[in-house]
Amino acid sequence: MGSLRLTLCTGLLASAVGLLPAAASAADGRGITVTPASPAPGAVVTLRVGGCSGTTGAAASTAFVSDARLSGSDGTLTGETQVRSAAAPGSYDVRVSCAGASVTGSVTVAARPPSGQDAPDAVLSSPIAPVHAGGGGTAPLASVDSRSAGPDTAQAVTGLLLAGFAAAAVGLLSARRSRGSR
Repeated sequence: MGSLRLTLCTGLLASAVGLLPAAASAADGRGITVTPASPAPGAVVTLRVGGCSGTTGAAASTAFVSDARLSGSDGTLTGETQVRSAAAPGSYDVRVSCAGASVTGSVTVAARPPSGQDAPDAVLSSPIAPVHAGGGGTAPLASVDSRSAGPDTAQAVTGLLLAGFAAAAVGLLSARRSRGSR
C-alpha cells in the first residue's frame, strides 16, 4: 500500500510541477523519459525508452535536429539528440521505433531564456560551423579545391630548373669521381 501511495503522490507531484506526461507514464516500464524534462531550444536531451524488446531503435520528433539512435538491453533503450535551435516553445510528439514495436511520448520545449542569459541545459554539444583545427598553417590550403588542373606555369618552370640543376650536379660529381679513381 505504501508503494501505491508513493506512485500516486509521485504522479500528482509530476503533474503539479509540469513535468512531461511521458515521464509519468514511464514509471510502469513503458514509455519515453526525456532529460531534461523541459529543454530549451538547442539543448542536448537524453532519451530513455522502456517497452522495446530489441537492442536498438530510433526516436524521431520535429523538435529534434536529427533522429536519436537508441541502444540498450533488457527492454530499455537510451540515446541522445539535440533540440532544434529554432524550435518554438510547446509540446512535440516523439515516436520511437524498435524491433517492430512503436512507443510514443512527448517532449515539451521551454521558452528561450532572455537575451544575454544562458540556460544551464542549453549548451550545444557540437560546433555550428566547421572549425579550422589542426594542420598548423595549412588550414587555409586545405580549403582549396582539390580538383585543380595541376601546377601553374611558374611552378612548372621552377620544377624544371630544379631538376636541371640536380641533373647537372649529379653529372659533375660523377665526372669528378671517375677522374679521381684512375
